[in-house]
Amino acid sequence: MGIISATGRNHLGLNAYEDFIQTDAAINPGNSGGALVNAEGAMVGINTAIFSRSGGSQGIGFAIPANLAHSILDELVTQGRVIRGWLGIEAQALSRELAASFGLQTPQGVIVAGVVSGGPAAKAGLEPGDVLLAVDGQPILDARSTMSEIASIPPGTSLPLTIVRSGERMEMTLEVGERPLPTIPINQETPGQRDS
Repeated sequence: MGIISATGRNHLGLNAYEDFIQTDAAINPGNSGGALVNAEGAMVGINTAIFSRSGGSQGIGFAIPANLAHSILDELVTQGRVIRGWLGIEAQALSRELAASFGLQTPQGVIVAGVVSGGPAAKAGLEPGDVLLAVDGQPILDARSTMSEIASIPPGTSLPLTIVRSGERMEMTLEVGERPLPTIPINQETPGQRDS
């Protein structure tokens, strides 16, 4: 029927940046890329993937929102590529136990598990073991959603961060960088391999 049961779905493990429409539309291997339309016939999404035990259309379908696809198309036309904001960190979810070990009352934020040498975070002074609590004054409630939001920030933007280091709360400002393209050796690339 193409009934939409949820929007903003993420944590599916399909891509680094996920913002899917959930639908009962029949999506099968080979017909992704088709339009998800509303009752007036306007395209609201691009059918992309299905979660199914059998591999057939009996399952939950996921579509890329049309407005997201349109903004990516605009970037491809004007810039020749998709430009994503980037901090240059490897983030780890903060469990209740980890939060307690850092002296935090609630598991809000993410642990900076790694910092890319020469990246925006390294230049700003972020270190592995820091706990990132807020970005631009907004508390981090979900690591994946926050990283997706950062991806939409234009490179060169000054971004205020709130962190905890060694039990001490600190404020710092980071200049958002542009996410670099992945380096895939030509002889190891597989057909259809793409960067997200």
